[in-house]
Amino acid sequence: MNLDRIIAVRTDKTVYRDGDRCLKVFNEDFSKADVLNEALNQARIEETGLNIPKILEVTVIDGKWTIVSEFIKGKTLARLMEENPEKKDEYLSLFVDLQLQMHSKTCKGLTKLKDKMNRKISETDLSATVRYDLHTRLESMPKHNKVCHGDFNPTNIIIADDGTPYILDWSHATQGNASADAARTYLLFWLNGDIDGAKKYLDLFCERSNTAKQYVQKWMPIVAASQTVKGNEAEREFLHSWIDVVDYE
Repeated sequence: MNLDRIIAVRTDKTVYRDGDRCLKVFNEDFSKADVLNEALNQARIEETGLNIPKILEVTVIDGKWTIVSEFIKGKTLARLMEENPEKKDEYLSLFVDLQLQMHSKTCKGLTKLKDKMNRKISETDLSATVRYDLHTRLESMPKHNKVCHGDFNPTNIIIADDGTPYILDWSHATQGNASADAARTYLLFWLNGDIDGAKKYLDLFCERSNTAKQYVQKWMPIVAASQTVKGNEAEREFLHSWIDVVDYE
């Protein structure tokens, strides 16, 4: 096993390439339950037939929990957008098509999106009044059971050398309302400073899914609130602006 080739470094994990395998090595203090849940999510998504790296094993390396999956040789959609700005609209079109393909799937074993968001809202530092309004709004939204990624953005799409797209990182996967997933993606574009991309994305998503833009926007304060739990200070300030801007019904 060769852990010399680092692919990515995150706050609580490091991703390595070992030949045709990809090793996601979590920090020693990372929750075992969260690691196993991520692996289980990925295994369940495999069964839907979506193009994703297959899980090979879950193991412990030097006292650190590790998820081993197939290594997909290629470039992320984010990198392709950066390298070929003239093709950004084309890549964005593919991005939306992949998300809609994912939303066409169901996976009964996944956590319910509404349950997760209710829990996250309860964990925020928002006032009791705002939390109550958000819980009420969430409860009023339609219940669906579509596969939702929870972190669907161009860095989590790899285009393999043969042109096949793969969706990565299923740690936040749930089953629920596709418009909540779209609201999350829209906010991710904003958080990345790509406001033009956010607007184009939302227009495309709503057009191709025949969804009213206002309906996706109704999810934004809920999604923004649920994200404040793990965001950094700058992100939390931005997300709070999305929560505050809404007139609650």
